[in-house]
Amino acid sequence: MTIGFENIDSIPKLVKDFLGHNLEGFQEKIFDLENFKNQITEKQNSYSDNKREILYNTIFSQNQEEQMSPKQLDYLFSLKAKNTFTITTGHQLNLFTGPVFFVYKILQTIKTAEFLTSNFPEHNFVPVFWMATEDHDFDEINHFKTREHYYEIKGNAGGDVGNIKIDDTFFIQEFEKEFKDHLYGTELIMWIKNAYKKGKTHTQAIRYLVNQLFSDYGLLTIDGNEKELKNQVKDIFRKELLSNQLFETTKNQRQFLEDNYGKVQVNPREINLFYLTETRNRIEKIGNDYFILDTDLKFSEEEILNELDNHPEKFSPNAVLRPAYQETIMPNLAYVGGNAEIMYWIELKDYFESINLPFPILIPRNSMLFLEEKTFRKIENSGLKIEDFFGNFAEVINQKILDNSEIKSLLKQKEQNLIDSFSEIKAKAELTDKSFVNLVKAEETRQLKSFKRMQKRLLKAEKIKQSEKFDQMQNLFLKVHPGGTWQERVFNFSVFYADFGKQWIADSYQLMDVQKSELIISAI
Repeated sequence: MTIGFENIDSIPKLVKDFLGHNLEGFQEKIFDLENFKNQITEKQNSYSDNKREILYNTIFSQNQEEQMSPKQLDYLFSLKAKNTFTITTGHQLNLFTGPVFFVYKILQTIKTAEFLTSNFPEHNFVPVFWMATEDHDFDEINHFKTREHYYEIKGNAGGDVGNIKIDDTFFIQEFEKEFKDHLYGTELIMWIKNAYKKGKTHTQAIRYLVNQLFSDYGLLTIDGNEKELKNQVKDIFRKELLSNQLFETTKNQRQFLEDNYGKVQVNPREINLFYLTETRNRIEKIGNDYFILDTDLKFSEEEILNELDNHPEKFSPNAVLRPAYQETIMPNLAYVGGNAEIMYWIELKDYFESINLPFPILIPRNSMLFLEEKTFRKIENSGLKIEDFFGNFAEVINQKILDNSEIKSLLKQKEQNLIDSFSEIKAKAELTDKSFVNLVKAEETRQLKSFKRMQKRLLKAEKIKQSEKFDQMQNLFLKVHPGGTWQERVFNFSVFYADFGKQWIADSYQLMDVQKSELIISAI
């Protein structure tokens, strides 16, 4: 079964408005075949043969260590052709891929490329995974969780995580203990041992794992931390240093989002660039000089522009500038991302126009939930529906606990009687004296508060009386939401792969409808 994002309380209103064609200026940037047709033309007119050659050479060079599948090689060679375009997603280099939605967003990217190929057979569409190798928040990516354990790796934080070399492999021993008796446990153990050999980098580890999981589907990986690629965005970086272009051109959209949605997903800085040495540090302009924060490095304007010209690889875009980098170096049509990603891309449309760069179609990734058959049966037997777990579940529980309470019905009836009685008294009081009306209103408020207190006491008493039913529903909630949040944000893919192997990947792929944004719920 599926639940559309429009029917899920926790999906941000901005994303719902975007999907519902209610966001002014973005109607042409949602999933629609006519929009893709226009996007193809726009990108074809703005992307050069030279960029194609550099992209091909870069991906070919970066994947020398991997055994590329025939489909990957076909896709790679097709990048040289003018009628080839990419569909892209990206993610951090989480340990052993991190939460399982890592897999879902890549599968949706692959299936979107396949969908476009079937609808535009005169063109080629290549799925690409952008590895966030330049992130420096190691604490965000150094762990993953299974049903039984929390795994973590140690490493030197502060620099770009992609270049951190693996030294700590203790977590592999614990992983082996957990999965050695599972049907596909041996495969998972082999993967984790090969990926996280001492001396390898986190970039190499994730590239290897992504290749094991998705090479048969033709997915290509790219690491943006490359001099030849950054050569293409020197002009963008120069404008960032000299005129704070991203910060200035997003002001109106950020104000709109603040006024209409209460927040901005990511607030850009005046300069959205880092400088790479052994660490990754923000660049800030103070007076006429450029300082590399938390270091002793300082540049004049002339010096930093010379540094950019000669060593563009030392400059690293932050989260809000990365989209412009990505869209410059690839013939990309669409980006598949989580809700938070989509919301910060939405901030950038005016900026893209200011640098004459086609803004891509945005695709909020689908979510998935896999439950055992017995959990479905328990949900059904409890009188709950799966949709109940994605709304106000506390309110649902309260209603279920009080469903058959005679005193609840009596209280609601008497409360309504009280409201009706006071309405009658207030109507008569209006003809008598204003101060008397106020007295009646105050008394009504006092008595209605008493009813609310009685209802709360009743609910508390019923929860104690029906503690077994209450605990059962709470336990079901935790089956659906382990740790109190969406399953896909907690468990690693190994939880499912261990018992079902690549068939689980294939089943997940088949369940997705790329034309919809929804939560897909399936038995496993």
